[in-house]
Amino acid sequence: MLSEEKIKIMTSLAMFEKHEGKKIFSINRYFRSDYIGNKLFQSFFSYTLSFVLCLVLWGLYYMERWLTTMDVEILTATGIRVGIIYIAGLVVYLGISFLIYRKRYERAARGGKVYLSRLKRLDKRYEGNTRPLKRTKGGRIL
Repeated sequence: MLSEEKIKIMTSLAMFEKHEGKKIFSINRYFRSDYIGNKLFQSFFSYTLSFVLCLVLWGLYYMERWLTTMDVEILTATGIRVGIIYIAGLVVYLGISFLIYRKRYERAARGGKVYLSRLKRLDKRYEGNTRPLKRTKGGRIL
């Protein structure tokens, strides 16, 4: 027998799975620390690659100036300055990444709880409709 309330719950579950399911279910496969650690690891490599590419472009732009004034002290000071900029930028970037991915995980965890509560509500609606099956001695259902 069709129940309008069951149909509404199943429709809302289907819409939830369609819109939020990919994000929530893929994130909820991980523990919080594993998910955030994995994303921070990816962020570290993406920042380092971007920084190296920008450094190469900057180096190519000022190549002529460096070749005319080849001074070890200036090159050393520039290298130290570049290292400090890299470390400071990395700390800021990883801090922002940590906050973003922590918030995404918390949002996915809340979404997973909402989904489970809707499933439980639907399961409670089906409890009244289930009949116990009669079994015979051989295990066949009558």
